[in-house]
Amino acid sequence: MNRIVLVTGGGSGLGKAVAARFSAGGDTVIITGRNESRLVSTASEIGALPITCDATDPGQVSRMAGEAGPDLDVLVNMAGGNTDFVRPRGQDGDLADIAAAWRANLDANLLSAVLTTTAVLGSLRAGGSIINIGSIGAEYASTSYGAAKAALAAWTAGLSAEVGPKGLTANVISPGYTAGTGFFQNRLTEQRLAALIGATHDGRAGQPADIAETAWFLASAGARHITGQNLHVNGGAHTTR
Repeated sequence: MNRIVLVTGGGSGLGKAVAARFSAGGDTVIITGRNESRLVSTASEIGALPITCDATDPGQVSRMAGEAGPDLDVLVNMAGGNTDFVRPRGQDGDLADIAAAWRANLDANLLSAVLTTTAVLGSLRAGGSIINIGSIGAEYASTSYGAAKAALAAWTAGLSAEVGPKGLTANVISPGYTAGTGFFQNRLTEQRLAALIGATHDGRAGQPADIAETAWFLASAGARHITGQNLHVNGGAHTTR
């Protein structure tokens, strides 16, 4: 393949796995992220081009879009994560703290995708793909993280209708528990881990390669009639019909 692929949040975790898969497939890959040293290290390791960018900052996203160039084929909005692990949701009903915590997750998981997609949409060539990364948590949206991912899925459904006439597809991949990503930031107990794996039908944790291969497929020629969908990759922990 010889496509130009942009992966936000590509410096580590699932973003790195997805970027590495496209790079291994022969594509030119651009990765973005806030941690410049980690981004540069990952880019060197997997053969990608790094652009330091906070995907929630409109000015930085605009600059990044200019540096990425006028021609793109695939956009993977991977930047995000549960900011509640970094910024607690608020104590004792402090509404200001709660509002700030909710805005942080909405910015990280929804606004980042909206800003990046809007900034590069004119650069995406016909036959291209927009892939957003949701979460099984969107099915149980009692937290700001779940609500943000649910909003991302709803926005993507509308985006698909908007970009379809341009020859583009837009889909969501929603992982379940995926090992080796650092998502839980060392807060996952053995009991919780057992419950997450026990909820699957195949009795195993997800792996970064599961998400990377799904993204690769959605960007392939064989997936051109798949758009506006939310693909759950969770071993059956959440089923759809």
